[in-house]
Amino acid sequence: MSSTDRNSRSDLESAAPTIVDDNRSKTDRGDVDEVIAPGEESPEIIKDEKGDPFLVQWDGPDDPANPKNWSRLFRWYITALGGVAVLNATFASSAPSGIEGQLIKDFNLSTIVAILTISLFVVGYCVGPLLWGPLSENYGRRPIFLIGFVVYTAFQIGCALAPNVESILIFRFLGGTFAACPLTNAGAIIADIWDADTRGKALAIFTLAPFAGPALGPTVAGYMSVAGVSWRWLFGVLAIFAGVCTIVLAFTLPETYAPIILKKRAEKLRKSTGDERYFSAIEKQNLHWAKRVENILGRPFIMFFQEPMLFSVTLYMSFIYGCVYLLFAAYPIVFTQGHHLNAGASGLMFLPLFGGGIAGVVVYLVFYNPIYTKLIQQFAPRPVPPEYRLDMALLAAPLYAASFFWFGWTSYPSISYFAPAFSGALSGFSIVLLFLSLFNYIIDAYLMYAASALAISTVVRSAFGAGFPLFATNMYEELNPRVASSILGAIAAAMIPIPFVLKKYGEQVRRKSKYAPS
Repeated sequence: MSSTDRNSRSDLESAAPTIVDDNRSKTDRGDVDEVIAPGEESPEIIKDEKGDPFLVQWDGPDDPANPKNWSRLFRWYITALGGVAVLNATFASSAPSGIEGQLIKDFNLSTIVAILTISLFVVGYCVGPLLWGPLSENYGRRPIFLIGFVVYTAFQIGCALAPNVESILIFRFLGGTFAACPLTNAGAIIADIWDADTRGKALAIFTLAPFAGPALGPTVAGYMSVAGVSWRWLFGVLAIFAGVCTIVLAFTLPETYAPIILKKRAEKLRKSTGDERYFSAIEKQNLHWAKRVENILGRPFIMFFQEPMLFSVTLYMSFIYGCVYLLFAAYPIVFTQGHHLNAGASGLMFLPLFGGGIAGVVVYLVFYNPIYTKLIQQFAPRPVPPEYRLDMALLAAPLYAASFFWFGWTSYPSISYFAPAFSGALSGFSIVLLFLSLFNYIIDAYLMYAASALAISTVVRSAFGAGFPLFATNMYEELNPRVASSILGAIAAAMIPIPFVLKKYGEQVRRKSKYAPS
């Protein structure tokens, strides 16, 4: 059986998360039933081990309906489209940091309330993943994407027209909830359309989007504020950006989730033949609604508290993510108050963070990805152990801790602002490598439960992202940037052992796991 067939079968086994390494052998599928080659009775039917001739499957390994067989150019287009969707959502998350001064003046707000325009949007990221990921596995990626973007766009319009700050805060929370749709499902779409050996390249480039948005948001908003443009126009720009994305998605994004594609094929066969016995694997599940709710809402939390691997990796990624959003409060203190830069110039200080992220992607693609490709060949037909995904994290973890000390101890007003600004390059470089390593590790370790693992990871990560900006201002003002950054650097240093321990003992931990096939 070809690797494509094996992967397709695994995709169909569960409406639960399905991000599968194409090099995984039969014995590594756990309770997944294998499928034999296509029979003579119909090019659209593949018998399972029990000999059921009515299970609708791919029309062989080269079926053009299989998203992994679409043209490379079209798959790269879909990858880019997913990246732009994520860029849209993350750009919206950080953009209000550049107009906080206007909001404080117009509505007579405290700094903390103004920061809530960012935090509540990110709180929405906590709620959304619990809905959009599992719903997309039951109803498809495309309809969930479109629903999410249409409503998200509407809430941006609501913010632009809001008569008071209470309305803005409510719309920001709800907007963040629906903006979480691309954050949750864009990565799943990449898993739908790319094989394991090419998925790394796609994810590496895609990873830039979640960091480009937060870096660009304060820059654009800051210069709009300096130019005297009303804060309402910032939300107007966000609404226009979201609306354009919605239109492009509506006309060019196809369904990519294999179980839903095959479900539609089975429905078409039943209609054309009049034979109701044709079915797809996702229809065979026929889960009771209570079981579906348990899978959607319960499993991610159960996994989080029962899986040491997931708990530790999520904690590390959440700290990193929280610190990214903490910078939206810390940078104005260092660069606006300390170096007397205006809002636009202060926003530019985020660009080294983005530049470092680009450098991280280049290093990943040029150095690590070829090594991993050789590992795939070396371990074939078995999968590469997930622990090999952690190699770049071993390099990046110490660098990330060092970036805090660089930022903090060069933040004196007497030192050029270029010194603390370019600490962001080291931070962005290490963050991208850490996220790529840990993200891929979760996917490879949990396979068909990966979406639940990623969902809870996103929820906890977003909680940190929402909470950190709320104490960042007081922390950096009361303790000063040197001490505050050193505390964060010490916490980051304390987390350095996480990838090293998982690298050495991860296989033993996976053997005891209920959700991670060993």
